Amino acid sequence: MAAMDTTLAQDPVKQFSVFSENRVGRLHDLTAMLAKHNVHVMAMTTLDTTDCAIIRTVVDDPDRARELMAANNFYCAECDVLAIEFSDESKLREVFHGFNMVEVNIHYVYSFISRPHGRCGLILKVEDVDLASQALSNRGIKVLTQRDISR
Repeated sequence: MAAMDTTLAQDPVKQFSVFSENRVGRLHDLTAMLAKHNVHVMAMTTLDTTDCAIIRTVVDDPDRARELMAANNFYCAECDVLAIEFSDESKLREVFHGFNMVEVNIHYVYSFISRPHGRCGLILKVEDVDLASQALSNRGIKVLTQRDISR
C-alpha cells in the first residue's frame, strides 16, 4: 500500500454542522452572513426535524466561518470530512467500490455546489477518513485538502 499523503492529514476539509431552529429565513440568515464577510459556501446539505434543522456546510475559509458563527449565535459542531473530485458521474461506481474493498462505512454523502473545470465533487462523512482516502487515492480518485477548496 502506498504511503499516506501527509498533506491531507495536516489540512483536512472541515465541515460545520449548524444546529438551528426550524423556521423560515434561518438558512438565509446563515448564508447571507457568510457572504457578507466573503466566506464562500462550497457544499451544503440540510436535514430538518420537527424541532430543529441541521445545516451541514463546507466553506472556503473555515477559520473565519467559525468566528462568524460564534459571534452571531449559530451553534455548530465541526468535524473533518473526506472531499473528493473526479471527472464525471461514471466514476461513482469506482468511488464506492473503493470503500467496499477496504470495508469503510459511509455515514452520508452530498455534493459540491460547483467545482472548477466542470469536474464532479463529493463530501463524504466516513468512519475512517485516512483509510478511505488511501483507498481512493490508490484508485486514482483525487482527494482534496482544505487548501484545494479555498479561493
